[in-house]
Amino acid sequence: MAFKNDNLVNTDELGRAIKRRREELGLSLRDVADVTNVSASTLSRIENGTGKPDADNIARLTGWLDMPIDRVMNRQKASNVEPVIYYPHEATPEIVEAHLRADKNLSKETADALSELFRVAYKQFSRPGGKKR
Repeated sequence: MAFKNDNLVNTDELGRAIKRRREELGLSLRDVADVTNVSASTLSRIENGTGKPDADNIARLTGWLDMPIDRVMNRQKASNVEPVIYYPHEATPEIVEAHLRADKNLSKETADALSELFRVAYKQFSRPGGKKR
């Protein structure tokens, strides 16, 4: 049986992650290009959802993002259960976002809105260094 999914990479997910990390670190596309060896024009296309990165670029970018590559891969599934994959050292907002995006009861727009709401609240209420009062 042939694999018939032309969109093996979720470029929207990858693009959002790159842009978010780049903005958090205050980096330009050129800065990220210099660190990842992925051209600034390719990065721009990925962020805009129009790029189709090759395997080497996907590996470089997910490595720079410190993100499991499975997070950006689309797979045909035998069931409606989609695993949520993350590294234990990932920031809590990224883990929550992955769970929201995997929730089949939420539309993409709702998952995006809840994710942003959580990010804002987490940033406001978290303490530097995770110290308790």
